[in-house]
Amino acid sequence: MKLINKLWLGLGVLIILSPLGLILPAHYKSGAAWGEWGVDEIRELVGYIPKGLEKLSSLWSAPIPDYTFKGWEARPIINLCFAYILSAAIGVFVCIGIVLILGKFLSKK
Repeated sequence: MKLINKLWLGLGVLIILSPLGLILPAHYKSGAAWGEWGVDEIRELVGYIPKGLEKLSSLWSAPIPDYTFKGWEARPIINLCFAYILSAAIGVFVCIGIVLILGKFLSKK
């Protein structure tokens, strides 16, 4: 098997396994993943929001917040797993597309 095929297979496996980030915390009744806290969660964990973080929190909003689609928050977990997989696939293909476009512009012919 060629190296590039192994890469695609590995990426596919990781995309398929991405719902584990949804299933495992729900199963073990844990909170959000480390470092993925929103402003509200930080306020809850620490007791306050640092001023700089509060100012910057409205600067960027994710294209697919919480890895799911608008209005899907109350759907069954199987739908949320599908949204996680789709979100992962979109993210991988956007990153690959950006790298290919940059490579095309930066490479010398």
